[in-house]
Amino acid sequence: MAEMLKREVFGQTKSGETVHRVEIKGGGLTAKVLTWGAVIQDLRLDGHEAPLVLGFDDFDSYPTHSSYFGATPGRCANRIGGGKFTLDGVKYQLDLNEKGVTHLHGGNGNIAQQNWTIVEHDVDRVVLKIVDPDGRAGYPGNCTIQATYRVHGDGELSVTYETTSDQPTIANVCQHTYFNLDGRDDALGHDIMIAADGYLVTNDLQIPTGEVRPVAGTAFDFREMSPMKRFDDGEQALYDHNFCLSKDRTAKRSVALARSLNSGVSLEVRTTEPGVQFYAAFKLNVPVPGLEGRKYGPFAGFCLETQVWPDAINHEGFPNAVLRPGEVLRQETDYIFSKS
Repeated sequence: MAEMLKREVFGQTKSGETVHRVEIKGGGLTAKVLTWGAVIQDLRLDGHEAPLVLGFDDFDSYPTHSSYFGATPGRCANRIGGGKFTLDGVKYQLDLNEKGVTHLHGGNGNIAQQNWTIVEHDVDRVVLKIVDPDGRAGYPGNCTIQATYRVHGDGELSVTYETTSDQPTIANVCQHTYFNLDGRDDALGHDIMIAADGYLVTNDLQIPTGEVRPVAGTAFDFREMSPMKRFDDGEQALYDHNFCLSKDRTAKRSVALARSLNSGVSLEVRTTEPGVQFYAAFKLNVPVPGLEGRKYGPFAGFCLETQVWPDAINHEGFPNAVLRPGEVLRQETDYIFSKS
């Protein structure tokens, strides 16, 4: 007998749109996905009790208190300095939605804060779609983004984003899940490896200066498994930086590994993308309960956002962030969980 598909009403947006939650199951994983923001709301691994991700049990907490938990920001994820860029000789000014000076994750009302449409739903996969309209937040062109989430194999969550536009624009979509592999209050007990020889130096507004600095001899050297809890000049190092994996999109390869010695759960990340933003969630301080009533304070989880380097449009030599009509921007990442 065919397995029943699980889909339910999870809440309602302020404008009255119904937010659905769908469940997908396979490869020892169970994921719950929201139509709002294409959010991975919950993720469980067979044999491990605690949720692997940060999220909320109710919808109303998301618009007010979520720091992009499990969401899909865009059309251009990460930061753009001054919200300015020039494309084909035309100057554009985007929303300045971070402290009034920076454009972050696609600006106000970005695709992580909108309701997506379910295109397909099967036992082990869901496909969601949204159109980011011409002019929203200052972006040129109608941009269509499709997200495919699939759980399969041996603990594998595969995420594929496909983006098209009817005008030249900039595009960069990413998965913004916060992971916690042991269910403890903070993730500083995790070890991590990131296969990058360099990282982007940023200014006080977290905008890249253009310098790709070698990780060797710095607190950013994660080329071998190292504790996430490490010190820089005697203080806990604060990570919210792009690690430079390659100059261009490539065939999918392994780029990061995280594990908790407390739980024995590991996470391997494989991606096509040229960069990964490692955010150790030091800014978190969520005033409402998370999944199962958990408190989300500083370092409660960590993000490995696979993507184009931030502010790429404004730096020569950075990976391409321009999407033209007739092209498909395909960004693929696999998150592979195991328990020893």
